[in-house]
This record gives sequence, C-alpha cells and structure tokens, in this order.
Amino acid sequence: MSLRTKFNYMATGRPYNDADPRLGTLRDLATLKTNNINNENDHAKKEILIKELFGSTGEHPFVNPNFRCEFGQNIHVGDNFYANYDCTILDGAPVYIGNNVLFGPKVGLYTSNHLFDPAERKAGGCVAHSIGIGDNVWLGAGVSVTPDNVIAAGNPCKVIRKITAADRTGFDPNSGQFL
Repeated sequence: MSLRTKFNYMATGRPYNDADPRLGTLRDLATLKTNNINNENDHAKKEILIKELFGSTGEHPFVNPNFRCEFGQNIHVGDNFYANYDCTILDGAPVYIGNNVLFGPKVGLYTSNHLFDPAERKAGGCVAHSIGIGDNVWLGAGVSVTPDNVIAAGNPCKVIRKITAADRTGFDPNSGQFL
C-alpha cells in the first residue's frame, strides 16, 4: 500500500498499524521540520517553513514554539492561523482549520487513538478520525476541540452555553476600537 493510500485509509476511522516503519520515517521528518520552525525567529522565513510542512495553508500561518505535529501533511489551515506556545496536532487523519483561528497555549488536536484491547494496541493498532474547526474560532489554553458557537470547558470538556448577542462587548473588528 502506498503512503498516500495508507493516509487515505487511516482517515476512514478503521484500525491501522501505527508501528509501520514508513510512518515512523514521516514522523521523524516532521520532527526535524518542526524543530526548524520552532528555532526560526524571522516571521517570513517561519511562514515558508510552515507552508512546507502543512498540507495546505492560507495567508499568514503562524506557530509559536514548541509546536509539534505527527506528520504535518494532514494539517490544512486557512488565512491568519495562529497557534500559541506548546501546540500539538497529531494528524493521523486530516485536520481542517478555518480562517482567523487562534489557539491559546497548550492546545492539542489528536486525531489518533490507540486501540483499547491490549494485544491489538501492542501490535500497533490505532484509529484516526478527522477534526474540523470552522472560521473565527478561538480555542483557549489547554483545549483540545470545542463545538461550533459555544463556550466549552473542563476535563472532560462540556458545553457550558451557546455564544449569543449578549456576548458582544462593543469592540469593532474593523477599526480595532471599542464603539
């Protein structure tokens, strides 16, 4: 099975062999690339490195150190993506992130999980499911994933309430000023 076929298979949610040495090689390559990104202080150069690592990006992607990902090529971000310190994205399946998305410190997106049965897990069994995050989303510190248009928190995460018009503060996004 080619690597592209394997990635397509992994995205189906069916069990796959996470111990495949070809996946290990790709993880090692992603680690080298994330090390380069984390050590780069020039924003223009960092953006080029991010675009080389991710599967696709919009304009102005940015990640702070210590960004980590499993493969990189399964990460797709829109315009103005910003990940604060210590972001981890394990992209065994595709991760789609919209425009104008901000991640607080220590946000983690985990598409993959080891199988629960000890013998299957020992043999390298994993499953992965895609993650999608829409436009204009902010994930606060330590969050993994939040549902659309709600405030969610806790461990395990629970929806606290929907975001409503009452949450507007009078800040004008066009001018950057309060009205």
